[in-house]
Amino acid sequence: MSRKEHLYKIYGFAKNKIVPNLKYSQELYEDVLLSVVRENINWLDLGCGHQLLPQWRFEQEKALIGRASNIIGIDYDFPSLTKHRTISNVVQGKIDSLPFKDDYFDVATANMVVEHLDNPGIQFSEINRVLKPGGIFIFHTPNEFGYFSRMRKALPKVLVKKMAKMLDDRDFEDVFEVHYQANSREKIQTLAEKTNFEVEKVKYISSDAVAAIIPPVAVAELLWIRMLMAKRLSRLRTNLIVILRKRS
Repeated sequence: MSRKEHLYKIYGFAKNKIVPNLKYSQELYEDVLLSVVRENINWLDLGCGHQLLPQWRFEQEKALIGRASNIIGIDYDFPSLTKHRTISNVVQGKIDSLPFKDDYFDVATANMVVEHLDNPGIQFSEINRVLKPGGIFIFHTPNEFGYFSRMRKALPKVLVKKMAKMLDDRDFEDVFEVHYQANSREKIQTLAEKTNFEVEKVKYISSDAVAAIIPPVAVAELLWIRMLMAKRLSRLRTNLIVILRKRS
C-alpha cells in the first residue's frame, strides 16, 4: 500500500466515524445525470475538458455516455480536448458563442465549469438558445459561500495551483481562474429570469474533505462538514447542484 493509499484509508475511517452518510459531490452529480440521461437525446457537455466524471469513475463514465444517442463536448482548451477519454465528438469553442443551431439539445451539463464563467448573462443565454423548449441545464459547481471557495478567493493563484497539485493531483494547466458570478441561489435566480430559464432545483450539498490526505486537518474539516449537515447551515455547504429548465 502506498503512502497516499494509507492516508486515504485513515481518512475513510475518520469519515465513517464522524460523517458516515457523507457522499462525494461528484457521486451526487453522477446520480442526477443517471436520472435524466436516456436514449434518443442530444446532450451537450460544456467545458468538457478531458473527462466527464472523476478519473476513478472511468467505467461508469463510459456507461453513462453510452446511454445517450448523441453527445458533444465543447471546451476552449484544445489540449484538454485531445485527451478526452470518452466523448468522441468534441469541439473547441467558447460558451458565449456556441457553434450550434437553436433548439437542438435536450440536455446541457457542466461539471465544475460555471465558477469559471466571466459573463454568465451572455453564456446562460447561449446555453438557453441551443436547448429545446423544456430542455434542461444541469450544473455542479462550488458554492461561493462555502469555506473552500472563500479560501480559494483569499489565496494567491500560485498557492492555489500548488494546493490543487498536492491535494487533488491536478496539473497546473488544469487549474483555471474562478469568478463565482453564478454560484449562489440569488445569483442563479437572477440569471435564470434574465435568460429564459426556470429554476427547477438549487441544492446545497457537502462533499468529502478537501484535505483528506492531511489527517489532522481532515478531522477538523469533517467536524465542520458534520455541522453543515444541519438545515440551518445548509447555505454554507461547499457545493451546488442546479437544474434549470428552458421556458417553453
